Amino acid sequence: MTDARFDKGMETRRAVLGDAHVDRAEAAKTDLDLPFQELITVSAWGTVWASDAITRRERSMLTLALLAATGNFEEIPMHIRATARTGATKRDVMEAFQHVAVYAGVPRANHAIKLAKQTYAEMEAASE
Repeated sequence: MTDARFDKGMETRRAVLGDAHVDRAEAAKTDLDLPFQELITVSAWGTVWASDAITRRERSMLTLALLAATGNFEEIPMHIRATARTGATKRDVMEAFQHVAVYAGVPRANHAIKLAKQTYAEMEAASE
């Protein structure tokens, strides 16, 4: 697919998630999931994440809160890793998860915090 929004999506996706993550995801694409990959590249990365209406730091916090609130825990480690590029601090993430606790439930926030702690520990170990 060659489309300006797709190209912007790939640029944004690489800036937020890092080349290594995107390269692995691209290598794993098949004919089966190609339409889905194009959809998320255009809609999530080329439209929502590419918007300058709010900062990437704020968008990162919103994304983590929404993932936790809706129980989509599998994506949380990826977005915790992305905070290294979006500028969302550990405190920002904890503030987002505290909102989740109050507005969406303590168990969801608790699990998200557990995942964040594990992911931050992995990130710190990898940087040593």
